[in-house]
Amino acid sequence: MIGQTVSHYRIIEVLDGGGMGIVYRAEDTRLGRQVAIKVLPPDLSRDSQAVERFEREARVASSLNHPHICTLYDVGDHDGKQFVVMELLDGETLKRRIGDKPMPFDELLEVAIHVADARDQAAQLRPAARAGKDPLAERQRGKRRGD
Repeated sequence: MIGQTVSHYRIIEVLDGGGMGIVYRAEDTRLGRQVAIKVLPPDLSRDSQAVERFEREARVASSLNHPHICTLYDVGDHDGKQFVVMELLDGETLKRRIGDKPMPFDELLEVAIHVADARDQAAQLRPAARAGKDPLAERQRGKRRGD
C-alpha cells in the first residue's frame, strides 16, 4: 500500500501490524499533517461483524480525551478498505521498549500508572458503549450535571 492514497491519506510507510490490521504512517493531504492510519485486512473488511466492531471501537476511542490515549481523527471506507485515522505519536512501542529484558522497576511503575489511568477513563465509557449509547454524549451530560 506504500504510495497509495486511502481517502485523502497518502500512505508513506508501515509502522506496525497485527490481527486487526496494519498501521501506516500517512500524510493527510488536506491538512498537511502526518497521521497514523490503521487499515482492516481484506478478509475482515468483508466480515460485517468485524466491521461493526471496528466502527464501534472507533466511536468509543473518539470520545476519549486523555494524554495517554491517542486522538482519533477519522474513520471510513475507501474502495472496500475500512480504516481509522489517529494521531501519530513519536516514540517506541511498549513491546520494543521492553524487548527481551526486564524493565527497571521505576520505569515499569511509571508506565503502569499511565496505562491504568488511561484504562480507567476508557472503562468509565465502556458500559454506555455496550448499551448502544453515545459515550461522548453521556460524558457531556455528566459534566453538565457535575458528575
